[in-house]
Order: sequence, then structure tokens, then C-alpha cells
Amino acid sequence: MPTFYDPGADAGEASEALRGLAHATRTIEHPQDMYSVLGDLLSGVRSLRQVLDQLASAHASNRELAFDDYGDHASGSADALAAADELHQTATLIDQAEDRLNVALSAAGRIAWHTEPSTEQVPVRRWISVVFLQGSEADEVLDMIDRNGPDTAIEHLRNWDYGDETTDAAMENGHVYDLPPAGVLDREVRDGDYQMTYNHSFGHVGLYRLHTIEPGDVLDDEPTRAAMAHAEAMRAVPDGSWFEHPGVAAVKQSRGLGL
Repeated sequence: MPTFYDPGADAGEASEALRGLAHATRTIEHPQDMYSVLGDLLSGVRSLRQVLDQLASAHASNRELAFDDYGDHASGSADALAAADELHQTATLIDQAEDRLNVALSAAGRIAWHTEPSTEQVPVRRWISVVFLQGSEADEVLDMIDRNGPDTAIEHLRNWDYGDETTDAAMENGHVYDLPPAGVLDREVRDGDYQMTYNHSFGHVGLYRLHTIEPGDVLDDEPTRAAMAHAEAMRAVPDGSWFEHPGVAAVKQSRGLGL
């Protein structure tokens, strides 16, 4: 139970609760329960935003008590201010997460879950890989993100999207996903039907596009499941390791973009 006065104890309990929720949501037996779970998560995200702001303020206001391990107050004070700034930036990112989660909650609230699947054929939307960059190519885009923001980088990466040619390459090589693949340390930015993932630490950038598959073109759900499993596996890779998609490499090579 929360103490409402001991930050250390309450933080530990919150961490354990989230670990439990992460385990419990590995399998959802009753889809109708997801709406209430999302509602509780939204409340938790709002509280997390408040916690981060309060921790930022506490670091800044108590910096006169901050020293480093060698007793240097100037160094300790600088680190306290740095921590406060990063916590404030984190809280700003949480604002974005709250907005997206609120939209998801609204969409989930419009779903009426049935006990039997529908036999009606409807178009499905899947994410396809447009381009994945590493090394010097990725560094150029990462610098662009730092200078001009992620929207500019997404617009730049869209130059690698050759429409049907890119779609066919992704389909042929199985780079089709229910969710864009991303490592646990990657950042993700959505812009309409495009999503960019990037990671400064491991030096990679990827762009994915939503593609609508008409009912008559859906051959088998198994490739989709395999792609989804691959995407989830990539999200679980803690070291950020990646590979160059063969289909993307083929398109880049045909366009003289290099590998």
C-alpha cells in the first residue's frame, strides 16, 4: 500500500506494480478489460509527470547541499542543475506520451468486444520498412534531428520511399509489421502514416510507413504474426543491435544510394 509520505518506499512499490502489470499483460484473456487498464495507466502517467516535475524542483532548490564525492560543491551543484534540467525534459516527453495515451483510450472506448471473431473481410493496415540507416548515413540524420527537429528528419527520410517499389520490397522480404520495430532505448516519432525510430547511442535511424492491404490481397495471417513476433523481439533487444533489411538495401542499391 502507498504511504503517501515516503518517496523511496512508494517508488519501490510503483516499480513492483509496473513489473506485475508488464507480466500480467503478456496475455490478454478478456479484451474488454483493456479499457480500464488504459484508464488507470493514463492516471499513472499524469502522476508520473507530476513526480518528475517535483523531483526536478527538488534537485534545483537543494543544490546548496550538493557536493561530489570529493567534497566539491561547484561540481555537485552543477550536477544537481543538470539532473533538474533532464528531469524537466523527461516530464515534457511524458506530456507527449499522455496525449497519445489519451487518444488511445478514446479509441479503445469506442470498441465493443465480441466473443466470436467476425467473418467480414476488411482492409488491414500494416507498417512496412521504408529505410534503415546505420553508421555515417545515420549520423547525418541524427545531426539533422538535433539541429532542426524530428519532423525535418522524417521529411528527409521520405526521399527513400519509392511507393510501390518500396512496398513490394518490404512485402517480398517480410518486413511488414503490426507495430514498427524499435529497440527498448529507441525514440519514436509519428507523423501521419510515417513513423521514425532513432537512437543516438547506437547510431541508427529507421522510417516506416502504414500500408493498407485490401481483403482480396490478404493471403495468410501467418506472415503477419511472424513479422509481429520479430517486431516484438526487436523491442526486447536491450543493446540496440539491428541489421540492414535486405529489401531496403536492394532498393537503395538500385537507386545508387549505397549500402
